[in-house]
Amino acid sequence: MRTYDEALFRQAGIDRAWKQENHSRSERAGTVRGLHFQFPPFAESKLVRCVRGAILDVFVDLRLNSPTFGQWDGLELSESNRKMVLIPRGFAHGFCTLSPESEVLYKVDNTYNREHEGGLLWNDPDLGIEWPVSSAILSEKDSRNMTFRQFLETHKAIEL
Repeated sequence: MRTYDEALFRQAGIDRAWKQENHSRSERAGTVRGLHFQFPPFAESKLVRCVRGAILDVFVDLRLNSPTFGQWDGLELSESNRKMVLIPRGFAHGFCTLSPESEVLYKVDNTYNREHEGGLLWNDPDLGIEWPVSSAILSEKDSRNMTFRQFLETHKAIEL
């Protein structure tokens, strides 16, 4: 199975220089990772796919002057459906594992920088994300993410 073809992606208007590929493994259903993003100049696009198990992949638009600013969307990515999603710069991204073992691969087009990372609280009622769990397994770091309201008060939006 070919999972990436630079020429086909370029024909579709997706021309990126991928800097790295990351591999995330979760061993319990109901694990939520995110919602993560990077502030400029380290904002990053992501090309995400699930190679084992299944996840609900979620993204929130944080881009200045975007018609979908503050809105979320999501889709199931799984080993069996073989779907991928391209998440542009300026979006927060996260996922919830739907199976006991899940592995996610994602390419990014910028360098990670700890001082420019940000995160939104996964279950913030102002975002209204329809997660498949009401109580998630979280990392300590993700449990301390800011609310959307805190993001608005502090940063307003991500200007690319």
